[in-house]
Amino acid sequence: MKKTIIIIGSGFSALAASCYLAQQGNSVTIYEKNETIGGRARQFKKDGFTFDMGPSWYWMPDVFERFFNDFNKKTSDYYELIKLNPAYRVYFGINDFISICDNLEEIKSTFENIETGSGKKLDAFINEAKSNYDIAIKDLVYRPGVSPLELITPQTALKLNQFFSTVSRDVRKSFKNERLIQILEFPVLFLGAKPTKTPSFYNFMNYADFGLGTWHPKTGMFDVVRAIEKLATELGVTIQTNSPIEKIVVENNTATGILINGNFIKADIVLSGADYHHTETLLDEVHRAYSEEYWKRRVFAPSSLLFFVGFDKKIENISHHALFFDVDFNQHAIDIYDHPKWPEAPLFYANFPSKTDETAAPEGMESAFFLIPLAPGIEDNQTLREEYFEKIISRFEQLTQQKIKNNIIFKRSFCKNDFVEDYNAYKGNAYGMANTLLQTAFLRPKLKSKKVRNLYFTGQLTVPGPGVPPALISGKLVAELIRKSIRS
Repeated sequence: MKKTIIIIGSGFSALAASCYLAQQGNSVTIYEKNETIGGRARQFKKDGFTFDMGPSWYWMPDVFERFFNDFNKKTSDYYELIKLNPAYRVYFGINDFISICDNLEEIKSTFENIETGSGKKLDAFINEAKSNYDIAIKDLVYRPGVSPLELITPQTALKLNQFFSTVSRDVRKSFKNERLIQILEFPVLFLGAKPTKTPSFYNFMNYADFGLGTWHPKTGMFDVVRAIEKLATELGVTIQTNSPIEKIVVENNTATGILINGNFIKADIVLSGADYHHTETLLDEVHRAYSEEYWKRRVFAPSSLLFFVGFDKKIENISHHALFFDVDFNQHAIDIYDHPKWPEAPLFYANFPSKTDETAAPEGMESAFFLIPLAPGIEDNQTLREEYFEKIISRFEQLTQQKIKNNIIFKRSFCKNDFVEDYNAYKGNAYGMANTLLQTAFLRPKLKSKKVRNLYFTGQLTVPGPGVPPALISGKLVAELIRKSIRS
């Protein structure tokens, strides 16, 4: 039976869900509060420069391929992928960096040259990570988080001990060199938690990194947003921007529609891809499944201070992706998770898309994106933003041995307050809720409201968790739940 379905938000999970729901034969309309679609994956253009405002790492290409295959399409029908080599660099000092190549054999050689015997150990470590990847990404994450029994399979039973150890502990069993340890601990930061708090089963992220490689859509991550938008419209989805939702209307404990600018829009089903906490504030308190105390007790992934910068020259001694680990990794993690404050010496990430994509900047110029992870809910003001820009740019100049400050044409900052304003993000988080042991699968907020019929959720605060591939999967999971409810 065809249903009228309203989707709130147009991030990856909402767009993905819209495609599946339209494929089922439903009438689907997306309402987006901002001027443009994409949620955190919006695009920003200025003076001939182009920036992805959010996700910039294209990992797990198989998940993207599986999504488009569900519609008898391929990623190549919509966009072109470039495999980056090096995938990224990790800087530890002045002109002192480790390059991660685009294939495992060269990465093993890199490790071996730094720590004797580590190449063989890395081979074993990645084989285990691949085994976990095959279990998690090809199976477990496609389960809707309804029951703990979803996690119990013959394969996971053999790996039970990995849910009670941590990524950090397992890495340090095999590797002694601190630089190699930091490189192996880095990928789980995408899950939003410290390596010392992340179950070792999640080392499948290392296979995503070293085994599958780092890719770049030809003209940026927004290529993927445009691709899913095109697929959605081909399937009959309608998208309305500049449409902030004022309220989700509930009658007899059933969602019946939404209010926009005082106008009631009727629906059989309401699905929110917006921030989960914010979505529940659109309901009367009696209809909210999770209390404010519940949200306060959750472990949230970091917020971020971002800078989008245009340079009037080409920048040297830098790769497309670069991590600056020349300061204390553990102290920065403490400043995010344990004792939230602005870090005195922040790690940071730099992305120079114009190294790969010539359309990202005018000829002879460079576009750059800098990111400092921060504790969610932290104080945010312009003075702090400027202070920290000065810190990282000064270090960047020193570490890469070049002067670039006087070559800045413009910069735009984006921080906690902007995450709240633009995305209604709880505490201004950038990546959602961390995937710790007690916030995994069925222990995350549910895809289906526990109190309101015909109300559903998708995105990084529910299953499977933070990241672009999980967002696509989340959209599929919730669409399947809705399909089953329609048929029952």
